Amino acid sequence: MNLSILRSHTVGTPPWSNGRVYSVSVACQATIHFSVLASAPLIPPGPLRRRLFSELSWPEVAQGAARTGSTVVWPFGAIEQHGPHLPLSTDALFAERVCTAVLDRLPHDLPIWQLPTQSLGFSHEHRGFAGTLSLPPELLLGLVVAVGSDLAAAGFQRLVLFNAHGGQIALLEVAARQLHAARPDLAVLPCFLWRGPEGIAQRIPEPERQRGLHAGLAETSLMLHLAEDLVGPERQADGPLREAPEGWSLEGQAPCAWLTRELSSSGVIGDPAGATAELGQALFEALVEGWRCRLQSLLNSDWPPGTLRG
Repeated sequence: MNLSILRSHTVGTPPWSNGRVYSVSVACQATIHFSVLASAPLIPPGPLRRRLFSELSWPEVAQGAARTGSTVVWPFGAIEQHGPHLPLSTDALFAERVCTAVLDRLPHDLPIWQLPTQSLGFSHEHRGFAGTLSLPPELLLGLVVAVGSDLAAAGFQRLVLFNAHGGQIALLEVAARQLHAARPDLAVLPCFLWRGPEGIAQRIPEPERQRGLHAGLAETSLMLHLAEDLVGPERQADGPLREAPEGWSLEGQAPCAWLTRELSSSGVIGDPAGATAELGQALFEALVEGWRCRLQSLLNSDWPPGTLRG
């Protein structure tokens, strides 16, 4: 490496130096092997400075990936219709905002980072409504495998697929299995925003728990809390929801395949009429705290057994 280039890299005031200037003196050698710089401890130890993967430098990524239990969380959403009153980016916004809040509450010394949100998803069930953009399932699956493989090659040990779109739950579970089969050194954990955290169901009336599948009370309330300016005034139910045959369901146990236009002319499946920002705030807190506990548990564990570096 040319000495002038070396000086440009080694003389200055790093952002972590508290104003101190660091310099290097070279008496004889005019060149230096790049491998020496590549392996040098460029980032001082201590609390993580940033949680967003895209804001890290490559040495920070390399050092972070080498830590025991290094984990990356990848938010997934969709660009799809959410009735006449919610934005197309509803699921992507929810995934990103909840994920960011969760990571902000975790201790800053834990090795966990957030990837940029994957906003485009698999939304074939909402086709026929203007604005819905849906990726072919094989494209989204291939994307997960490709990105996950690169993370594994960098040394990361866990990847959480943090999904807020119900229409791609099964697809991301398949992608997770395929990725883990290709890279057994990477634990892959697909999850769905609305499944698991306590304190959600009891805040939603019983009819809406069963039928509020899309742009209903819960999603509208959460959006009123997070981005009220994006919520339109047309918040009416689309009439009685068509019931699945006895013993079957639209979601949950024994689910039927369905298209939104078969159930709703407005794109709303549920009743958003009673939505409030106060309910949205309560739901947000339950979601954030619930997922904070789950990720904290994961980070404290040795999952998957026998694969984490000591």
